[in-house]
Amino acid sequence: MTEYEKNLPEKPESPQPLDLRGEKLKPTSAGDDKVLRMGTASIPRLITEFAIPSVVGMLINGSYAIIDSVFLGHAVGEIGLSAMTVANPIMIVFMAISMLIGNGGNALAALRLGEGKREDAERALGNVVSLSLIASVIVLIIGWNPTLVAAVLDMASATPEVRPYAQVFIQILCAGFILQCIGLGVNNFIRTCGAPNRALGTMVIGLVGSVAFNALFVLVFGWGVLGSALATVLGWACSCAAVLQYFCLRKDVPMRLRFSAMRFNLAMDRTILAFGLPSFCVQAGMAIVNFVINFQLVKYGALTPIGADDALAAIGVVQRIGQFSVMPLIGIAIALQPLLGFNYGAHNVDRVRKTLWYGIGAASSISVLMFAIVEIFAVPIAHAFGISHDGLVDFTAFAIRVQFLMLPFVGFQIVSSNYFQATGQPAKSVFLTLTRQILFLVPLLYLMPVILPDMFSQFTGLDALYFAAPVADFLSIFTTAIFVAWEMVRLRKLAALYDKK
Repeated sequence: MTEYEKNLPEKPESPQPLDLRGEKLKPTSAGDDKVLRMGTASIPRLITEFAIPSVVGMLINGSYAIIDSVFLGHAVGEIGLSAMTVANPIMIVFMAISMLIGNGGNALAALRLGEGKREDAERALGNVVSLSLIASVIVLIIGWNPTLVAAVLDMASATPEVRPYAQVFIQILCAGFILQCIGLGVNNFIRTCGAPNRALGTMVIGLVGSVAFNALFVLVFGWGVLGSALATVLGWACSCAAVLQYFCLRKDVPMRLRFSAMRFNLAMDRTILAFGLPSFCVQAGMAIVNFVINFQLVKYGALTPIGADDALAAIGVVQRIGQFSVMPLIGIAIALQPLLGFNYGAHNVDRVRKTLWYGIGAASSISVLMFAIVEIFAVPIAHAFGISHDGLVDFTAFAIRVQFLMLPFVGFQIVSSNYFQATGQPAKSVFLTLTRQILFLVPLLYLMPVILPDMFSQFTGLDALYFAAPVADFLSIFTTAIFVAWEMVRLRKLAALYDKK
């Protein structure tokens, strides 16, 4: 027996339901039954139960930007869409911070529940709320400091015409960031508590509130960008209130939010941030890409009849559709997280493998469907956002069709990279995430406008920007496939070692 085999932890028996003192709970506890079934129930049934609310919830979360853009596009025109495009990287950064803290804490909680360590799971929940409060204070300081917010607008390539609108939008979102951080980040813990439908309900409440307030503030009161920003924040507030009600007032939940669990634990906080780093990198990478694209759009758009402001409006539509199309794929990945984490923590290797492959199949099916929708309805999508100029409509439809050429395979990449996060391998997950968002795409955004027009004279530098995404996706998917193949070998060896023990 090798030294590694000797030090391998014993595979636990069926994880025991524990209360906050580490004592066994009665098997009739509804909250514990919901958690423990993740290690015993049918995997396809669990994935369906967890994935449907998660996918719908992520679509709802992605709908905030869509709703803002549609209302502003019709009420204010292209200048409203341009302002949203400038503010979009900031909105993505906010989501990145929320997922850094929330997804990291949720991944840790799922692993600890699988190990039967209920108290540690509750401390993870409490520390997520504490970290969210700190992050919100930092965001508020940055957003309302004139020098810092001016620097952010410069990074986002705001033109003089768009700048004042984008500034108002960003500052209001900064003031309400704590509501998003808790409403989105802590929401994931509800799924880990075995209540995916309740998690969906908290997001539906927020979306309904956002639509209602947008209609009132933008269409009725005519407040424009100001009204849209206020509507977004109030939508977050509705979700936040529903999430806090679940963890603070209900008594039949496996984890409760208590002040005693909110005391900072530096070792745990480091683990939370490490586990959440892959999710952060997904969103932060998207934000960096948005900054780069905005810069390149202003540069190459000014050289075409479309112009810089209309190019920003067009990319705003493409970005919204791009973010919306991957939301259900991220939803599948998030739904798998508690299932993968619980079974990996409980050393149920066979269930880990099956969960991954079922999840990849589900995500790939959604990818193909989303691809068909955006390819067929590219022109109506452009019209739906209030774009009316024929030349701009054609350019927007072209950009949509080109950018999503590899979408049928993106589901595999997103689910697979998230698998490494859920199973406590954040470094691999971070690397795979960066391949798609940073390592391949950012260089291509600079290279393609230089190379492609020389090779094909019918394309301008502005056209070439949209070919960078499918090329980067292809390279990232290929790299991820190599990592997954090696992981399957590692899991087989791990299962054999557990069988020996």
